[in-house]
Amino acid sequence: MPQSKLFEPITIGGSTLANRIVIAPMCQYSAENGKMTDWHLTHLGMLAQSGAGILTIEATAVVPEGRISYGDVGLWDDETEAAMERVLKGVRAWSNMPIAIQLAHAGRKASSAKPWDGGAQIAPDHANGWQTVSASDLPFAASDNAPVALDRAGMDRVRDAFAEAARRSVRLGIDAIQIHAAHGYLLHQFLSPLSNKRSDEYGGSLENRMRFPLEVFDAVKAAVPEGYPVTVRLSGTDWVDAADWEEGGWDSESTVAISKELEARGCAAIHVSSGGLDPRQKIPVGPNYQVPLARAVKQAVSIPVIAVGLITDAQQAEAIISTGDADMVAVARTVLYDPRWPWHVAAELGATVTASPQYLRCQPSTLKSLFKPT
Repeated sequence: MPQSKLFEPITIGGSTLANRIVIAPMCQYSAENGKMTDWHLTHLGMLAQSGAGILTIEATAVVPEGRISYGDVGLWDDETEAAMERVLKGVRAWSNMPIAIQLAHAGRKASSAKPWDGGAQIAPDHANGWQTVSASDLPFAASDNAPVALDRAGMDRVRDAFAEAARRSVRLGIDAIQIHAAHGYLLHQFLSPLSNKRSDEYGGSLENRMRFPLEVFDAVKAAVPEGYPVTVRLSGTDWVDAADWEEGGWDSESTVAISKELEARGCAAIHVSSGGLDPRQKIPVGPNYQVPLARAVKQAVSIPVIAVGLITDAQQAEAIISTGDADMVAVARTVLYDPRWPWHVAAELGATVTASPQYLRCQPSTLKSLFKPT
């Protein structure tokens, strides 16, 4: 059997990962006032035993009003940092898997109920709700409370909060930072012409709409040590067709343009997802449906590109890497359903994967070289 490309090491910034499987950030809506709980210790501890190349902590709000829901994790003060430190200490006691964090601000999609409670926006004057902010004062849904358009002082506070959360991440020993500029959250709201109707230097042209997300990236880069990996997650498209509306949204060409700008500024990798900005989106969901968006970026930059979205099969993941569509694959719901997915993929591809010594005896008798101890 040919050697698996999926299980070849890869270097991101100055860090070398054992394989090319990323556990994507997955919100758990189980924090208390932004502070991680025992649920996160259990959840992340489980995923840290999966054999993946790197584990990403869920979307972590840089300010309280940047949370998607009142149950979101935050990293904005000493209390949220201490709670995360406790969880990380517990996870790292039993796993040496590299850990990244996704720093985020939900913008106009904040102040929402938990998904299992319907996920609708909670009004500012209700319990667990607050006033949202955005690039412009356009709500996500017509029934939502309108956000407040950020002025320069508000943008400065958000930018500085990203930088402060980055400093806290480094202090916690987190191995890499991902800036969330996708899925219709605040930085994506600045990028897309569907949500950004500003008339100042942060609205209008593509160059102007990219300006604030790039300022946030620069602030985060300046807050971390030289060579520390800072990556960005982008939505490759809004999936809103210009033929159906007065204008199209963010698209693949725009994603390529900002990816080139990010590479020039020292970005370590680009994670390409899609959608989430506008309820009019029409997403052709199916296996590999976002891979072409990653391929377009991969062809335009020299830094690693990560593909994500309905990647569930070993041969599917291997093909994405071996054909050069992307450098890594990210899995989320796939690995929630099967927390040993990297083990099973390695078994099918004839590769070797790391396992803790407590689990070595479960190696199947027909797969004598599947496991290597941590």
